[in-house]
Amino acid sequence: MEKIKILYVDDEENNLHAFRSFFRKEYTIYTAESALEALILLEKNEINIIISDQRMPETTGVEFLEKTVETHPDSIRMLITGQSDLEVVIAAINNGQITKYVQKPWDWEKLSLSIENCVLLYRSRVELKLTNKALQKANNELNKFVYSLSHDLRSPLMSILGILHVAKTSKEKLADTDYLGLIEKSVTKLDLFIRNIIDYYKNSRGELVIENIDFTILCEGVFEALRNQDTGIDFQTEIDQQNEFFGDVLTLKIILNNLVSNAIKYQNLKANKRFVKIKVVVQKDFALVSVSDNGVGIEEKHLEKIFDQFFRTDTALKKEGTGLGLYIVKEALEKINGKIKVSSQPTFGSSFDLTIPNKKIEQK
Repeated sequence: MEKIKILYVDDEENNLHAFRSFFRKEYTIYTAESALEALILLEKNEINIIISDQRMPETTGVEFLEKTVETHPDSIRMLITGQSDLEVVIAAINNGQITKYVQKPWDWEKLSLSIENCVLLYRSRVELKLTNKALQKANNELNKFVYSLSHDLRSPLMSILGILHVAKTSKEKLADTDYLGLIEKSVTKLDLFIRNIIDYYKNSRGELVIENIDFTILCEGVFEALRNQDTGIDFQTEIDQQNEFFGDVLTLKIILNNLVSNAIKYQNLKANKRFVKIKVVVQKDFALVSVSDNGVGIEEKHLEKIFDQFFRTDTALKKEGTGLGLYIVKEALEKINGKIKVSSQPTFGSSFDLTIPNKKIEQK
């Protein structure tokens, strides 16, 4: 953990030297003999805790600390003061400018404890800020998710209702028309979206269950579940597993299912031999997994956006995806501290290269 940075301002040089000597092992210490010098340091450094003596010749400690509120709102402020300045200190505390004060001459043990409390408060504020930021992100994604969900679920349902209405008014039998094919297309789209929602829920809500994983069994299981989507594809595996690998099977299945499903969906029908391949090399600390194909590929302009929620590319196949698959892959990888890179060339195919940590290392 990075050291807490403390700025101490005092016009008495001996106090600055004593303070630095006492706390330099625990914290990164900056010192200044005047408010002006301190403000210059604050412009150049991100200070976590600002401590100032109250009685200084050019400006008081309270006046100096008030100036830092707007420029360094996340910093914790502390005042060193004599007994005669207590009324000023109380006013400053009530106005929210300082968090703690220590009387002169200070007791080193009490001063140390006061600084520790300031450190805890600062770290709590940082953690709360990060939590609020994560909640805001989650809330924004939820709003987007609900809006798109209502649209993408209703769209195929309305298509089916429209087809059935036309079929009712037509003199032709339903089986003798293209209506059944159109209905099948809408139902398939609806089913895909529902499966993506289930994956999204499992990934976001489920706890990791770490177990020994055999990648040969895992990859063959993924292919077996998806093989019927296109029987004309050559499904290939290349597994090099000389080391034991521990991870969450459900999360890995979600990742591979989505990547392979995408590879099947966006096949290049003009290719002489269509394939989808999973290659795995298990090393001591992590597994290198790639899912590649010779499909239609992805244009370079889309590569930075493909993992965004509900982003859809415009391919030559005009396939209508849910825009959730790769987003789920990214979220699942973040959950297990994995990484992903993609390389693609239109009409020649894509390769998604994953680095997945071996959880056995963390258990030691």
